[in-house]
Amino acid sequence: MALDRRSILKRGAVGAIAATSAFPKPALSQGRLRWKMVTCWPKNFPGLGMTANQIGEQITKMSDGRLEVKVYGAGEIVPAFEVFDAVRGGIAELGHGWDGYWINKHPGAPFFGGVPNGLGPHEQHAWIQYGGGQPLWDEMYADVGIRSFVAGINPPSMFGWYGREIGSLDDLKGLKIRMAGLPGEVLNRLGATSVNMPGGEIMSALQSGVVDAVEWGGAWSDLAFGFQKITKICYYPGIHEPGASNALMVNRAAYDGLSSDLQEIIKVAAHNGANRLYSESTHQNSVSFEVLQTEHGVQFKRLPDDVIAEFLRISLEVLRETAEKDAHATKIHDSYMEFRRRVSNIAPTVELGYLGARSA
Repeated sequence: MALDRRSILKRGAVGAIAATSAFPKPALSQGRLRWKMVTCWPKNFPGLGMTANQIGEQITKMSDGRLEVKVYGAGEIVPAFEVFDAVRGGIAELGHGWDGYWINKHPGAPFFGGVPNGLGPHEQHAWIQYGGGQPLWDEMYADVGIRSFVAGINPPSMFGWYGREIGSLDDLKGLKIRMAGLPGEVLNRLGATSVNMPGGEIMSALQSGVVDAVEWGGAWSDLAFGFQKITKICYYPGIHEPGASNALMVNRAAYDGLSSDLQEIIKVAAHNGANRLYSESTHQNSVSFEVLQTEHGVQFKRLPDDVIAEFLRISLEVLRETAEKDAHATKIHDSYMEFRRRVSNIAPTVELGYLGARSA
């Protein structure tokens, strides 16, 4: 049965706050605004956390201090998975997160964070910016008063860190694996058990045996977490997260109250954050990949062909079934998949064509 989009969007841990209090007036000092940005990431975490910091710093600098942004890591004001509701309810004017976490707010949300067997990083950005994604994103969150802009593009993730080798699909069955969002649902259908937890809890969960395997990001962020201290086996390719994008969420009432130049500064800072994260991650991943191999003895292994084939097949089923829960989600899915079809046609002659030739 189709879900009621308005009712889905109005759920959340901070929803009661939003319902009982008006949006608080921003702090003012001689005509200057002071805003808070809450994030889904550990404070100052390499890549994601630092990108959020840099976006806040750039907004402050480009506005010549007229809009001062202070950034808070997960747990400093609200937990990681309550960032959406904090921005919606006015606890913070800005939030930096991943739309894959917000599937309970709207079934179309994961497409804007990147989905399994979906678009690559440059394709994801192109769909949102030029392929019709942004207007669909705006419409999806219009009912709850949030504006979202791409504010981070990630290279494909590693599939994850495992305590033992995976030789076939059967070896996944029964494992407890930290994998968030729709990729976790795919794992469940493969016979594993996905466990959703914020980044700050992953290392301790792996170390204590709460989970048998974890995924987070690329070599850079994984090295920073220290997964190599627990296991030496890391699987690729990142078929579950080929092009994750992060979002800068803005409380619409606060955003609409800004002058046009400050609104543009927020959009430019978010856009710069997307480019910065992709470029920095590409560089740092290459460095960290060598460090993990040469200094820590990590073995990077390709997933077995049957795991790849079945994961990709089930992913498309999950995407379709998720979108069918809501009319607007169906529009998002159809736009996304049509864009995916077009870029898949040209990829063998451009990016894949060149990279395949270079590798050969």
